[in-house]
Amino acid sequence: MKTSLNFIAYLIYLPIVIVLTWYVAHILFKNSKTFMEDIFHGKTDIAHSTNKLFETGFYLLNLGFALVIMEVTSEIYGNRDMLEILSTKIGGFSIYLGIMLFFNLYLFFRGRRISKQKARMTEIQYPSLGK
Repeated sequence: MKTSLNFIAYLIYLPIVIVLTWYVAHILFKNSKTFMEDIFHGKTDIAHSTNKLFETGFYLLNLGFALVIMEVTSEIYGNRDMLEILSTKIGGFSIYLGIMLFFNLYLFFRGRRISKQKARMTEIQYPSLGK
């Protein structure tokens, strides 16, 4: 009787997706502080608070999705099978993580554009406020 490698696959999968999620979130939200400060016109308290909330949501969504797709429905009996299943799971999660990264960047750029449009409209309506 062969021993199933499913549990070992889970032990490999979980640390990889957790570290991958942490790395992407760390890079994204470290660099997004500049966007948030620009969106909130230098109001650092609200910019950093909003950035932290986005970061928390990012972790919850991505780690939750990683856990949902973690299940391996068939028994794994060989190293080759385990490698193929792990590459599919981790590769799929990496693609999803990349999509989430670009979605967050889109939100940051959109927020920045809207913020600048509102600032221009305010300056047009009240020119003395801009001086």
